[in-house]
Amino acid sequence: MFTGLVEELGTVDAIERGAAGARLGIRATEVKKGLAIGDSVAVNGACLTAVGLRDDGFSVDCVAETLRRTALGQLEVGASVNLERALKADARLGGHIVQGHIDATGTVRSAHSDGDSVLLEIAVAPEHLRYVVEKGSIAVDGVSLTVADRLADGFRVALIPHTMAHTTLGTERVDERVNLELDLIAKYVEALTTPYREPGTP
Repeated sequence: MFTGLVEELGTVDAIERGAAGARLGIRATEVKKGLAIGDSVAVNGACLTAVGLRDDGFSVDCVAETLRRTALGQLEVGASVNLERALKADARLGGHIVQGHIDATGTVRSAHSDGDSVLLEIAVAPEHLRYVVEKGSIAVDGVSLTVADRLADGFRVALIPHTMAHTTLGTERVDERVNLELDLIAKYVEALTTPYREPGTP
């Protein structure tokens, strides 16, 4: 379980690709502290398992399913990644409940200045947009954000200067894919109410 509050920007410094997936080497200092093999780490919002440790970082495996369902497959050596260790039971839940289970990827459509903030517009498929509500929570590349506007084919989020300076979202480019984790509560509500809805009701 995570909060969507990025602890550190790590750097991908090694990628070993194979038929079964890929192993990423990630250089990090803060997230490396106290990390043990088998621990969960959110890498751009995807919950991965630390499989190797070294003095200046760690490595994680991405299976083929992870590469299909996320934007991690587009990473290259030198790329920055958002990192967060799993939430401790006695810690503050400062963002929102994030599982690290990527539901979909979206595409950055535009980024416009709005005073000190930046409005980031992200396109998303209709079957996923149904879970997006104005002022609701969404995780974009593992960053807990509030939906500023829900559009016909996507949504906007406002990035404050701290978010732009301490996460990868400050450097996202138009047409880049980003990982999205949709609101967990909305998905449970839909699953629980589906048996009671009229056939054909969305």
